[in-house]
Amino acid sequence: MDIMDTIKQQIEDNDILLYMKGSPNAPQCGFSMKASQALMACGKRFAYVDVLSNPDIRANLPKYANWPTFPQLWVKGELVGGCDIITEMHESGELKTLVDSAADPEEE
Repeated sequence: MDIMDTIKQQIEDNDILLYMKGSPNAPQCGFSMKASQALMACGKRFAYVDVLSNPDIRANLPKYANWPTFPQLWVKGELVGGCDIITEMHESGELKTLVDSAADPEEE
């Protein structure tokens, strides 16, 4: 499978997906840490991809998304944005609303 197809499938298969450096429990940069903490504070499950251990995704996702930096939050197939946007949305309450609307109701 082509790397662009892999990225497309990851985004389609996961309602809430964070591309980040490291993992939510062991982030490898401050921006990824802030983004994953904001998402975890919403209290719903989300998927993540560690771009440091997936160099092909790290190299190609910015082209796919037309967004140059990490982390990247995708919800229901749409790019939400990076750390600054995620943090602002968390502080205003918008992130929880968005995540709640996208989360599987069976994961309560």
